[in-house]
Amino acid sequence: MQIEYHKWFSTSLQKDMELKIYGYYGKPILLFPTQGGRFFESEDFGIIDALSSFINNGRIKVFTIDSIDFESWSNQQAHPADRGKRYEAYENYILDEVLPLIRNHCHQQDIKVCSGGFSMGAYHAANFFFKHPEQFDAVIAISGMYDLQRLVGDYMDQTVYFNSPLHFLQNLQDEKLLLQIRSSKIIIAVGQGAWEQEMIADTQKMQQLLNEKQIAAWIDFWGSDVSHDWPWWRKMMPYFVDKIGV
Repeated sequence: MQIEYHKWFSTSLQKDMELKIYGYYGKPILLFPTQGGRFFESEDFGIIDALSSFINNGRIKVFTIDSIDFESWSNQQAHPADRGKRYEAYENYILDEVLPLIRNHCHQQDIKVCSGGFSMGAYHAANFFFKHPEQFDAVIAISGMYDLQRLVGDYMDQTVYFNSPLHFLQNLQDEKLLLQIRSSKIIIAVGQGAWEQEMIADTQKMQQLLNEKQIAAWIDFWGSDVSHDWPWWRKMMPYFVDKIGV
C-alpha cells in the first residue's frame, strides 16, 4: 500500500497539523477522527486494514487528518462563542489547506470528496458535507451526533447554528445547494447497542429531516448488539464503501 505522511504549519490554525494519505488512485475519502483523535487513529484501530482491498485496487484514496475538538466544541472550559471561533479556523484549515492538497494529489482540480467518520468524526463528516456540497458529493457518517447543542447546551449563536446540521438543514431553502445535496450519496448509520442512545436519537431526527427535504439517503440502523466501538466500525465502513460505489 502506498502511504504518505505530510506535516505543515497551518496558517488557519497557527499550529503544525499532520495527515496521512493511503493509496495511489481512486475516490478521495477524507476521514475525520473521533473526539480529540489524531491522524494515525484510523491506522491504529484497523480501519485502514479493513479498507485495504479498496485502497490497493485503486477504488479509494484515504486522507486521515487531525482533530482540534478539545480546542473547539469539546473544550468545556471555554465559552461556546470562543469554541465556535476555533472551529471556524478548523473549517478554514479543511477548505483552504486540506482540500487543495487532496485535489493536487489527485491531479484533478474539480474533484469532489467523500467525507467520513465515526462518532465525533461522523459529526464533522456530515457537517462539512451538508455545508459544502460544492466540495463534497458523498458522506459516510457512522455513530454520529448531529445536534451541536449536545456539547454547548442551550447557547445558540450564528456559528453554533451553522455548524449544527439538525438546525441549519431544517431551514435550508437554497435550491442550488439542495440540488447538489440531493444528487450526492448519503449514508448515515448507527448501531443500536451500547453507548449509541444519543446517536440513535440524532440519526432518527436526521432521517425525518432529510425525508422532509426530499433528500434521498441511506439511513441504516444496525442491530442491538452493535455498539459504539471500533470492532463494529471496522465492519461498517468497508461494507458501506463497497455498497455506495465510490
